[in-house]
Amino acid sequence: MNWRLRHWREAATLLLAAGTPARLPRSPFGPFDYEVLLLQRSSRSGFMPSAHVFPGGLVEPADFSADWLGLLPASPQCGLGLVKPAPVGSSRAPLFATEQGRLGSPLPREVAFRICAIRETFEEAGILLLVPGRGPAADSGPASPLPAERLPPTELSEWRRRVHEDAGCFLQLCRQLGCVPNIWALHEWSNWLTPVDRAGAGGRRYDTAFYVCCLGERPPHASQDEQEVTAILWSSPPEAIERFKSQEIWFPPPQFYEFCRLCNFSLLCELHKFSSDRALEGCERWMPVMLTASDGYIQLLPGDELYPEDPDYTGEKKIIMSTDKKIEDLMKEGSVFHRIVIKNINNLAVYVNIQAKYKHVNPLTINSDCSDYNSKL
Repeated sequence: MNWRLRHWREAATLLLAAGTPARLPRSPFGPFDYEVLLLQRSSRSGFMPSAHVFPGGLVEPADFSADWLGLLPASPQCGLGLVKPAPVGSSRAPLFATEQGRLGSPLPREVAFRICAIRETFEEAGILLLVPGRGPAADSGPASPLPAERLPPTELSEWRRRVHEDAGCFLQLCRQLGCVPNIWALHEWSNWLTPVDRAGAGGRRYDTAFYVCCLGERPPHASQDEQEVTAILWSSPPEAIERFKSQEIWFPPPQFYEFCRLCNFSLLCELHKFSSDRALEGCERWMPVMLTASDGYIQLLPGDELYPEDPDYTGEKKIIMSTDKKIEDLMKEGSVFHRIVIKNINNLAVYVNIQAKYKHVNPLTINSDCSDYNSKL
């Protein structure tokens, strides 16, 4: 068994963007021509109840089933291509670096995590990201979900129920439809590990692969499952942040960070090109480390001058970082930032002035209040 699974579970999530006519925004960023899917978790959830999150969930053994190799292309990595070696001084995120053959499955981890994200998107929102035949898709443009006529509403609901009860039914559904999960439309984006101090009920922590998928058409019909998900929201990145700041919705710091990063792209074609061009660059695993100040918190990320050299990944060291200083003082004293400042649950800001790795892009700095530490950014 993978020793890391004693401390956290592996998961995958999807930033699903769909084209929409640009309209007057609720933010100073100007119009965006796409929206991103957010799902509201049930208030009964044991982890982040009532939060708005991207679709996704735990990786299941069925996602690693060798039977997928009978449906997908026989080429190496099932046609995904090989991720480039990590930059000097860095390493491939452990989530992807583990040799899956040692864990009893011949299916590459990059394939299985994408299958998980696509399966969970179907379970939670009823959206099927499939392509006919063995794939990959014929062109490299934005993807399309499975046409609604291929699976009538009553059958779709029944398959959602079955897949929710048994993840192995997703492969059966693909066989019946003569389709495969469109793993080639999902581009590796980031990897977040739940901080030790933010574990859910029972110490739940997740090592989560984040993917981006762009759909060229209007947002497809989505519906909550009334179990894990209680509401559906399509929103442009800046509008999601405005809703967050006005306390209409709440999402965790990683989602806030990623929305700030998406604000670099006002056009869907720009986001699709960027995510496609860096698809094989890989990413770094980030585990935020919490620093408690006298008037709030700072989540430190790798590269920040205060990020520990040897982070307590498992929580066994019981390390607590705290200071009597205020956030403003810490920001004025510092010079190398990669952090999320948290004044309260709806008052967050991301500060980054280090060079992004893996040919990625840094998030835009968006303040929830009038604080200004940008002179050093």
